[in-house]
Amino acid sequence: MAVPSKDVKMQNSDERYARMREFSRVDANVPFAVRLVPPEERQGIRSKISGETVLAEYQTLTDVEDKLLSDWLKMLNAKLDSLINMLTFQREGFGSLPFAQINISGGGLGFTSMEPYNRGDVLEIKMILPMMPPVALYIYGEVVKVDKQINSHAIAVKFIAMDEDMRDEIVKFVFRRQREMLREKRR
Repeated sequence: MAVPSKDVKMQNSDERYARMREFSRVDANVPFAVRLVPPEERQGIRSKISGETVLAEYQTLTDVEDKLLSDWLKMLNAKLDSLINMLTFQREGFGSLPFAQINISGGGLGFTSMEPYNRGDVLEIKMILPMMPPVALYIYGEVVKVDKQINSHAIAVKFIAMDEDMRDEIVKFVFRRQREMLREKRR
């Protein structure tokens, strides 16, 4: 059996990196933290939206015949959902995340790190997308590229263990951010 040469391995890696770039990308400054996932924790990892398990327990309200009452109940329900999300964010440590400059797309993200990660490392990324309402995410990614800089490392991560609903949330954020950037240019 032939062993792929280093050039073939690099080409395959570059192709994976290019596929990750199929999605639109934007720069953003968001609450962000990264943790290296040890090999013993990698089995069964799954990216998730914070609080999705809490809110999944509750059923949506059925419409009440009185339109005014129905609108009022929906408003109260939205406020309660918002409070539950804020409490969940605080309990899971999202409220104390430092801000970081990232470059994000539906396929992955790039960030600068003082930590020297290696290609193939699996990272747990904890971040909040500033949307209405804010979306707090636990995302898993595989390091696909590391560039040594003067005092840091430029890290490129390909998302793994992610369902399409989560990817859609990220893509919505990217498009929203692109619209904001276009508006700013017109001014």
